[in-house]
Amino acid sequence: MTSLNLAALPRLRAGRTSVLMPGYDPSAVTVGIVHLGLGAFHRAHQAVYTDAILHRDPRWGICAASLKTPRATAGLAAQDGLYSVLWKGDEATRAQVIGSVREVRFAGDDRAAMVARIADRRVTVVTTTVTEKGYCHDPASGTLAFAHPDIVADLAHPDAPVSAPGTLVAAIAARRAADAGPLTIVCCDNLPHNGRTLEGLVRAFAAARDPSLRAWIDDHVAFPDTMVDRIVPATTADDIAEAARLLGVTDVAAVCAEPFGQWVIENRFAGAHPPWDDAGAQYASDVGVYETMKLRLLNGSHSAIAYLGFLMGHATVWQAAGDPLLATFIERMMHDEIVPTLVAPPGVDLADYCHTLLARFRNAALPHRTQQIAMDGSQKLPQRLLGTIRDRRRDGLPYTRLALAVGAWIRYASGRDEASRPIDVADPLKTTFAQIAAAHGDNHAALANAFLDLRPVFGDLCGDLPFRTIVVDAAIGLFRGGARKTLARLAQTHNNP
Repeated sequence: MTSLNLAALPRLRAGRTSVLMPGYDPSAVTVGIVHLGLGAFHRAHQAVYTDAILHRDPRWGICAASLKTPRATAGLAAQDGLYSVLWKGDEATRAQVIGSVREVRFAGDDRAAMVARIADRRVTVVTTTVTEKGYCHDPASGTLAFAHPDIVADLAHPDAPVSAPGTLVAAIAARRAADAGPLTIVCCDNLPHNGRTLEGLVRAFAAARDPSLRAWIDDHVAFPDTMVDRIVPATTADDIAEAARLLGVTDVAAVCAEPFGQWVIENRFAGAHPPWDDAGAQYASDVGVYETMKLRLLNGSHSAIAYLGFLMGHATVWQAAGDPLLATFIERMMHDEIVPTLVAPPGVDLADYCHTLLARFRNAALPHRTQQIAMDGSQKLPQRLLGTIRDRRRDGLPYTRLALAVGAWIRYASGRDEASRPIDVADPLKTTFAQIAAAHGDNHAALANAFLDLRPVFGDLCGDLPFRTIVVDAAIGLFRGGARKTLARLAQTHNNP
């Protein structure tokens, strides 16, 4: 079967009228955006919003780069940057061809060239989706981890950076040297105050590399906060086969996603930027209330579903969210423990938002694996669950279900499921997790306490005895009775907070 590429596009336009096509000529689009972290989420979110505005302003094409692996680039490069999104919801799947990615790079092929691409004066925006761990920071404090191997390497060899902060600072230095003008860096990862957090990391690295860069950053670089939302599971072989059936050509870079999407961007740019608001993005003076709502309700609930659902034997989120016992737990956690910590964004009814989230989680057309969400928990817990717990602790309010979700992470990260089978734990601290599990074995209290000693994850909560007590008790219950019995016992408790 012919591959999806620019040469196949005219035939596709003529023969596949049910496929949504670019409303412009992709070959006429120039690059104005560099994206770091070429993965499925970017292709199903920011690249889609950008695709929608290129028919009227073709200068905002994307140079998409992978910093760590060439796996994401090879197939997309062979297809001239073209790929399809399979929109999966209640109705039949629809395919849309996206043409906004005009260049595809693996930074490791030529790191100096990657820096030079961002330093090009025609590029005025950089977007990032490198995942939480890609920022080489301490998740509990949000500060740059100077002992991280990538940061150590980048400070030693600043012209061939491997990390996201190192790459950005090298590009900023090159832009200053070339007098290439201002730059807006748009973080699209699930970090609290993600723009401000990335700004702090970049400024810290810049100060260590060349303190004079700090003033230039202050005057020429903006880091708007953002909130991004769309469920994008990993692409499967079945998805690739479905894309071929719908398109009539092979698309090895296809992604699948839910139709729902949201992008809120702080209206703080350093210079020219795409009119993403014309494509449905929302510019706001304060993104914080949107971000906190999404991180705590969607991402926090997603993590709880992932850990508890996996332990209960559910391979996918829709199966886990359809389990009455777990669904009731999530509903109560949202309503009783999370919503009271939030300020509703303008025009948002939090009860309706929670109801919509549960419906999205139960979308059977999206087989989002619980293990995909469970990965990198050490990086995700601080913003998804621990921030809410801190607010509940401050106000003297109970957090039974949130504590159980943290206990479920400990149970999962210990590396054995409820049938004593090994769990493939994917996390930057997985070696540490394995050492903790080996050291404490069946002493579940000692094991849980050792996890709670992980200061990069728990920060000040390491020394919080009431927090330790409730989480350790939750973890022990999960080890001894299993997730299903623990949830059933919680549901049956009278006057349960």
